[in-house]
Amino acid sequence: MLPEQRFLFLHNSIMKLIFIIDQLDSIKINKDSSYAMMREAVARGHQIYVCYQHDIVLVDNIITANVCPLTLMMPPYQDNSWYQVGETLTAPLHEFDAVLMRKDPPFDLEYVYSTYLLELAEAQGALVINSPSAIRDYNEKLAIAKFPQFTTPTLVTSQAHLIREFLRNYHDIILKPLDGMGGASVFRIHREDHNINVILETLTHYGTRTIMAQRYIPEIALGDKRILLIAGEPVPYALARIPKPGETRGNLAAGGTGKVQPLSERDKEIAEFLGPELAKQGLMLVGLDVIGDYLTEINVTSPTGMQEITRLSGFNVAGMMLDALETRIQQRKSNE
Repeated sequence: MLPEQRFLFLHNSIMKLIFIIDQLDSIKINKDSSYAMMREAVARGHQIYVCYQHDIVLVDNIITANVCPLTLMMPPYQDNSWYQVGETLTAPLHEFDAVLMRKDPPFDLEYVYSTYLLELAEAQGALVINSPSAIRDYNEKLAIAKFPQFTTPTLVTSQAHLIREFLRNYHDIILKPLDGMGGASVFRIHREDHNINVILETLTHYGTRTIMAQRYIPEIALGDKRILLIAGEPVPYALARIPKPGETRGNLAAGGTGKVQPLSERDKEIAEFLGPELAKQGLMLVGLDVIGDYLTEINVTSPTGMQEITRLSGFNVAGMMLDALETRIQQRKSNE
């Protein structure tokens, strides 16, 4: 350890949680799920710290982070007056009760490197949510292939002729990159579309990038449902993101409108099947995307939707998450 670094000495009286997040000034506190979890943690008397991806360091064979204690201010807020950060301190990650990886995509090489470092921290005793290896293994688009009984017809390829054949078979399809988020670069094409060639060239980078094609699901008009799983259990309400007129994407980032509704029987079937399996892989917080009766994505990096579901249903999603986290931490301490 570098001699000039200061270390944070942790005690066992309350939970001490690190959130690895995007820049604080970029967080929209009226809808950000990380903020909801922070607020719930503070309400329970826990201490919260924040750091950024580049603050995670391997030094002298120990994974450490430069972290800032975070104080949440009471409303009303002006500009970014919702928080105050304390003096930066350095500590091994395994000395905290939990590390919550909440950095948004893109899932680029820097993100992958962070998961490698966090996996080393796990080996040193850190509790990392979600599991770094599971985040790597569960590409948010491709992971649905592990559960084909719940998916619409799907093709993954970089080859244009295969996509054209898929289009001939299904007439109306959705194309999307495997590393996108918020509905970015998602296209709907028909057999009669005159822009097929340029769309395929753009998305596949002239056959050098793999993309996903799926049969179009008309029930998107009723909403792209976000179903949250916490420690393998589904939140009882889904956030249906309804596309704006003339749009096929329900993502709120693409202008969709959120509507909260109880889980349907099919929603429950999907959630109750996937929940235990994903939790077993170390994925405590997951966002399933379901259109109609079909699973379309499994979001594992930084799932959102907590605040919208809570606001429109009254169900405390962040509270459910903190309950699960407290239980997990207590179990670890009991086994030590």
